[in-house]
Amino acid sequence: MSDPNTKEIKLEIQLDEETAQGVYVNLAAVNHNDTEFVFDFIFVQPQAPRAKVRSRVITSPRHAKRMLLALQENLARYEKQFGPIEPAAQLVGNDIPYH
Repeated sequence: MSDPNTKEIKLEIQLDEETAQGVYVNLAAVNHNDTEFVFDFIFVQPQAPRAKVRSRVITSPRHAKRMLLALQENLARYEKQFGPIEPAAQLVGNDIPYH
């Protein structure tokens, strides 16, 4: 039974054209401290000695947990429809593993 004092909040999410195009990444680095998580989304070109951070997202531990749960749920749905996803190998000669 719903609490009659709880109001449903409707959120309009806006997406500009540039952001809607997205960016391709093939590596992520995750760091944290006691108050925030930092996600760096990186593009590594094959055989290139350098990589570029395409986007950095800084969020609270609570939101990081929500992201984890949402990602787990979506991966489970994907694998149910398309089959298992094999984990990627770590980069050779680099101390930043795929996460």
